[in-house]
Amino acid sequence: MATNTLRLHRVLHAPPERVYRAFLDADAIAKWLPPNGFTCKVHQLDARVGGTHRMSFTNFSTGNGHSFGGTYRELVPGERIQYTDRFEDTNLPGEMITTITFRAVSCGTELQVVQEGLPEMIPIEMCYLGWQESLVLLGKLVEPEIPD
Repeated sequence: MATNTLRLHRVLHAPPERVYRAFLDADAIAKWLPPNGFTCKVHQLDARVGGTHRMSFTNFSTGNGHSFGGTYRELVPGERIQYTDRFEDTNLPGEMITTITFRAVSCGTELQVVQEGLPEMIPIEMCYLGWQESLVLLGKLVEPEIPD
């Protein structure tokens, strides 16, 4: 396996259908996906096999950012999403493939993220950190409020 592959595992206290939906709703993605210090604008999201997506992350402090997009390859509601991504910046070449699997467990959803083909110039630890931060926000978005 290439060294530019990320594998991440988390458990969220929400049903798979709700977690799955948060990956395909433009408003939800803009809230949870950008890493700390970044904003996200979803320019296009056609959540169907063969449909495309495009978004931009912008560093709130510097105003610098990058745009990327790709195609949905597989969508199995509540179970699996696979999509491609390609940065528009030619300094970040190559196509990434991201596969997210969802599995119902006793306390919610077991989530597996595999991201292959990350550009060599992006340190893998920064990708891990970004996903970890994003999944904390995802949990806050999808997990039910706990009453006092």
